[in-house]
Amino acid sequence: MKLEYWFDFASTYSYLSTMRIKALAEPLGIAIEWRPFLLGPIFRDQGWMDSPFNLFPAKGRYMWRDMERSCDRLAIPFRRPSQFPRNGLLAARIVCAHSRAPWVPEFTRAVFRANFADDLDIADSAVLAQLLGEVTTDAAAIIAAAQTEESKLGLRKQTELAARRQIFGAPSFIVNEELYWGNDRLEEALEYAKQLR
Repeated sequence: MKLEYWFDFASTYSYLSTMRIKALAEPLGIAIEWRPFLLGPIFRDQGWMDSPFNLFPAKGRYMWRDMERSCDRLAIPFRRPSQFPRNGLLAARIVCAHSRAPWVPEFTRAVFRANFADDLDIADSAVLAQLLGEVTTDAAAIIAAAQTEESKLGLRKQTELAARRQIFGAPSFIVNEELYWGNDRLEEALEYAKQLR
């Protein structure tokens, strides 16, 4: 049984799920499909030109405090990024093009840590090359390939697929076409996957 994990590198709550999902899924024998996509086009279809956490200040204030509490409770390092949301386009293209590569989970966690714990610019190819260099020997080739038209189209198609499957936010989890949205639904999605095994 597999769980599709849909995430955006700029998403705060995707950070929490990314840092938790391996430890929760592995003991259950549930495989994870890593599915990066872009929230920007999804939000634009809803009439938003920015993150709702920026558009609605009260919601944004709550989210940042909630992130502090959640990360503290889960012992996940957290530093509020000096820029939000950051551009995760290149990182998403990399993962989209290599979703089955064994280094993808570790690289994905490293990108999220860079953004939400180290306050690094994850749009910077040098930052991503360094993170790739820690998990694979092909960093330069992977960065170059991620900037081709083929990689751009791959992520665009994946984002369009997310919209067709009624995904409206991140993180989202799909098990047997059942959609679960939000970090707080990760355990429920995994429990459903366990029942279907």
